[in-house]
Amino acid sequence: MNIKPLADRVVILPAPAEEKTIGGIIIPDTAKEKPLKGEVKAVGNGTKDEEMILKEGDQVLYGKYAGTEIEIDGTKYLIMRQSDVLAVLG
Repeated sequence: MNIKPLADRVVILPAPAEEKTIGGIIIPDTAKEKPLKGEVKAVGNGTKDEEMILKEGDQVLYGKYAGTEIEIDGTKYLIMRQSDVLAVLG
């Protein structure tokens, strides 16, 4: 991946949506719950008011409607502000 987010933004690779079945019926992709966790793939430098505390490789939780979805080389990523990340999983 060749992308460098600016300021306090991060690029996140969302965790894959879990396959769910209800009584043998497979739920289509459009009805699946979006995952709320992922892995930080790239980080910006931060701003003068907010230093960057996230780093590449961090496993994070983020808000349901956080970020902007982009596609690079067939893989979907989210770009969001560091403040949209709710927690780092340890």
